[in-house]
Amino acid sequence: MTEVHDRLREDEHLRPLVEEHGELTLEPADDFYQRFVTSILRQQVSMASAAATRERLFDAVEVTPEGVLDADVDVLRDAGLSQAKARYVRNVAEAFLERGYSREHFEGMSHDEVVDELTTITGVGEWTAHMQLMFALGREDVFPVGDLGIRKGMRNVVDPDLTRAEMVDYSERWSPYRTYASLYLWRAQDDVSEDVPGAVQD
Repeated sequence: MTEVHDRLREDEHLRPLVEEHGELTLEPADDFYQRFVTSILRQQVSMASAAATRERLFDAVEVTPEGVLDADVDVLRDAGLSQAKARYVRNVAEAFLERGYSREHFEGMSHDEVVDELTTITGVGEWTAHMQLMFALGREDVFPVGDLGIRKGMRNVVDPDLTRAEMVDYSERWSPYRTYASLYLWRAQDDVSEDVPGAVQD
């Protein structure tokens, strides 16, 4: 990983974060569907709320596409999912079964192609698709500017007046390792837990 972090250390704004937090690694989740569900639970809620709902859901049902589809919707609601999110996790389950989703399914597809396909699922927006690119598929060059924590990090670390477009332009200097840069940006604010990035979208 030295090449990745040497590249990031070249940026004067990221260098202190690399030194402070060490050489962070990207470790794709073992279970693609479970990671997808976790992203849906984190849509537009606090980290604490999402974590509590995740714990209840994983205790209540087998979090596989089959298990979620077999579960009564009331069970999902009792676990803390809103009516919309209960529908979303079922929509994703159906997509996994009908389309045969796996890491191998997306090999050879560009980031944009993956996002385009995933966002055909009702309840899956660009932010959720970017989280899958990063934390399920292990793509190394993703910059999720739609994430509030990323934008806070950019403004804290680089320039408080940056627009989204300027953030994307600036991030090009970190390519092809923008996912790693994002891991550091999430750690550049006090209100996002360092062990669970990608907490907030808007």
